[in-house]
Amino acid sequence: MIDTSAPTYCANHPGVETSLRCNKCGKPICARCAVRTPTGYRCKECVRGQQKIFETAEWYDYALGFITAGILSFLASLLVGLISRIAGIFAWFIIAFAAPTVGMMIAEAVRFVTRRQRSRPLFITVAVAVVLGALPAIILNLIAFSLFGLIFQAIFLFVATPIIYTRLSGIQLTR
Repeated sequence: MIDTSAPTYCANHPGVETSLRCNKCGKPICARCAVRTPTGYRCKECVRGQQKIFETAEWYDYALGFITAGILSFLASLLVGLISRIAGIFAWFIIAFAAPTVGMMIAEAVRFVTRRQRSRPLFITVAVAVVLGALPAIILNLIAFSLFGLIFQAIFLFVATPIIYTRLSGIQLTR
């Protein structure tokens, strides 16, 4: 039997024939427009609309998160500088093992002051605050020509910043 129904085309790409539809709004979508969800394929607009429901941060949460993360990152970077001067060769191990813990502590402090509000821009704002909070210590190491101080600051930021972001955003690397 021959299918006589007219072909459907993607709503976003009119030249692409498709048989796929968004399982929420029913709009025809091509493979480029389809987003796989646990409940099936959806269009990008429906996925964005669903994500907006989970973004609960208010304007003041950005300020609170930025200030908290910036201050704690500044204090942590000063501590990293102190450890790099005192501990010598053991500073590598201390900073490598302490940076994840410090990252978790900063993330938990931010979660506390923002009352666990969620928003991707909030998480990015906090990550930027962590880097900016460490900037004074980095500048001091540049002025003092302290290569190891700069390396230790970089290790701290390289380890702590992604941990803070993933802790706040709830990304799980394993299930």
